[in-house]
Amino acid sequence: MPHITTSDGTRLWVEEAGSGTPILFIHEFGGDHRSWEPQLRAFARRHRCITYGARGYPPSDVHADPERYSQAIAVSDAVAVLDALGIAKAHIVGLSMGGFCALHFGLAQPDRALSITAAGAGYGAEKQHEAYFRGVSLAVADGFEQQTAGVFARTYALGASRVQFQNKDPRGWAEFADQLGEHSTEGSAATMRGVQARRPSLYDLEDGFRAMDLPVLVMAGDEDDHCLQPALYLKRVIPRCGLAVFPKTGHTLNLEEPELFNRFLAEFIATAEAGRWDRRDPRANPAEVMKTS
Repeated sequence: MPHITTSDGTRLWVEEAGSGTPILFIHEFGGDHRSWEPQLRAFARRHRCITYGARGYPPSDVHADPERYSQAIAVSDAVAVLDALGIAKAHIVGLSMGGFCALHFGLAQPDRALSITAAGAGYGAEKQHEAYFRGVSLAVADGFEQQTAGVFARTYALGASRVQFQNKDPRGWAEFADQLGEHSTEGSAATMRGVQARRPSLYDLEDGFRAMDLPVLVMAGDEDDHCLQPALYLKRVIPRCGLAVFPKTGHTLNLEEPELFNRFLAEFIATAEAGRWDRRDPRANPAEVMKTS
């Protein structure tokens, strides 16, 4: 089943490997289904691993109209993948744009999630930078449209939170940049306008997060500046949320630090499946510094 079809007739490219409890991997804006290869190779040993190309990312269908893209549609597409594969529940793992999708999946479809992992999710969430982020998103869309993906990818791949990957692993970064350059020009521009520039701030969803009763793992790189504060916010408001911060690391967590990413994810999934990823002990009062009585 290389393609599945969503409710609006969009075909999404799907790949899977392994057997066991399902894990659905949702890619970031700068990546695609191939970006999860280090995770599929590791987790397919014990799990049924599924990844797919979001709409706008060949070999999935590409729509030029930004109205065919949104945060809600992204969640609906993730559900459509599970439905087509006959999967009732899965661990949902997303990076960046995919991390936002994973969080919204947990809000909208909690009964379909065994757990939620959101890595590098935060761009545009900070209220003081919200307008700036929307403007930059539209400028990036223009860049892809005017220069084509093959050209603009080299600019995008050298962002302030991407150069860490280049410095640590030049070959891995070059592969990431090359694959980004293979993306659809139309799809990249429409995704940036329809999803990135329009998605709600995480801070506007606090009531939903406080009510979310799912095991959640948030991961962020300590040099991915605009994800750090949102990561701390999510840790504080989601009842069963754990936070992992990777040292000297940027945005492309799963490729930049694959062993560390896989180790944290494997421990989280095992703990969640054991029913031990609990709410914070009420005795761990954040207002208390030391016990005096």
